[in-house]
Amino acid sequence: MNTITLGNRHPVIMGVRYFLAHAPGLVRNGHKPSVDISRTPSVTEDIASHLRTFENAVGYPPNRAYLGDIFPDQLRDIDRPWFQHNGTSERRQRHGDIMPEAELLGMLKISDVFDSVWLEESFVRESKAALESHPLIQPTDMEKLSEGHSYSIIEEQSANESAMPLFLRDGRLVGCVNGAEEDEALSAHVLLENLACKATATMALRTLLSDGGFDPAGVQYILNTGEEAVGDSFQRGGGNMAKAVGEMCGLENSTGSDVKAFCCAPVHALVLASTMVSAGLYDQVAVVGGCSLAKLGMNYQGHLNADQPIIEDVLASFAVIIGADDGESPVIRLDSIGGHNIGAGSSLRAITRTLITDPLDRVGLKFGDIDKYAIELQNPEITEPSGAGDVTERNYRLIAGLAVQANEIKRDELQNFSQKHGMPGFSSTQGHIASAIPFLGHATDGLTSGDIQRVMFIAKGSLFLGKMTQMSDGFSFILERNPSR
Repeated sequence: MNTITLGNRHPVIMGVRYFLAHAPGLVRNGHKPSVDISRTPSVTEDIASHLRTFENAVGYPPNRAYLGDIFPDQLRDIDRPWFQHNGTSERRQRHGDIMPEAELLGMLKISDVFDSVWLEESFVRESKAALESHPLIQPTDMEKLSEGHSYSIIEEQSANESAMPLFLRDGRLVGCVNGAEEDEALSAHVLLENLACKATATMALRTLLSDGGFDPAGVQYILNTGEEAVGDSFQRGGGNMAKAVGEMCGLENSTGSDVKAFCCAPVHALVLASTMVSAGLYDQVAVVGGCSLAKLGMNYQGHLNADQPIIEDVLASFAVIIGADDGESPVIRLDSIGGHNIGAGSSLRAITRTLITDPLDRVGLKFGDIDKYAIELQNPEITEPSGAGDVTERNYRLIAGLAVQANEIKRDELQNFSQKHGMPGFSSTQGHIASAIPFLGHATDGLTSGDIQRVMFIAKGSLFLGKMTQMSDGFSFILERNPSR
């Protein structure tokens, strides 16, 4: 077996947790729906008629796979369309929680330290009642939920050009977000995106700290990997969401920063955190990623055309803690890192070589030595109605093709290899969230108590979206069973 000799400073995944927030009322605030509504107001009614209930979101098989209730491969045993075969899961599942919209909007207010979010007084009482029983909501959180404002004030303020109204799934106006008129970087829609990112990342990290029994004082650095742009007109996107989330989670001994690399940011951050631990700079580093509200309902038109529910209605987040080797937890092999170098070129062949083939060759492994490849895990029921096809399946057929080229398997074994070493896509399409990270919880389970030996995590990014370069991006690493087990 190919492995490496580890010291007690080698980095391991100490814990992983996820969080989903069902946000049907906020679908209209996603970038694509909001642009379409501004041009054709009747789109609001079309969206409203295709929003699903919280119960359907909880039982939806891909959401259950994201939260650890089922293993991704089990999706193959469920007939498509999956939204017609919802399970009966509890909202709290093995790897995390899914929160209903009334609680989410309460969390937006709790996360708001500048009184940007105003909630209607009767809704505040409703949200408080829902949050009081949540095990991760603290008394200090409840104190931040003020008595609220009258409906007439909310209605009047929502009509202001600098404000954005907040609606529930049933169309009820329950609040608004107030932006700065003179600063587009602090506009209502940007503040809403950032507060949603902060709230969801906070809940994922709180879940991890609680479930893993981690002492908040022991986490010394936080890396945030979200796609939000926190700043003002003088420093757009300057950050630092990492410290804002750490403050919400009581990490008083931590500092932190934000990692920006489009979809690749989480994988970059996990490797950066691992090097910090390996170097002895910090004992525990948290990596978090909040939601991308801008992508909510991004493919809604395809769902409307297919007359199916809008399933792009959840906000996703995750949290990971990297620590020194404990003899139990899965090991990030720092000798297996793959990066899409600037000089490599942006062809598909160059990307796959630098991210997959070269790292495997470097550590002396074959394609078949990797039990599972985690790559772009977008839920195909979101992407197919919009004409994007099954992104995940295409990637696995590509990896299988590389194994054929390496003469490791025959061409007629391509499909079997793809199924064995891949998995169905099950993640929301929120960029950095979908790129490999959704499988990390399942991987750590299998590497510690199951029969998985190695998983390769591969992130691909689209740097050209920023119009500063036409390059792509990519980063990868191998996660391996701890040799002490």
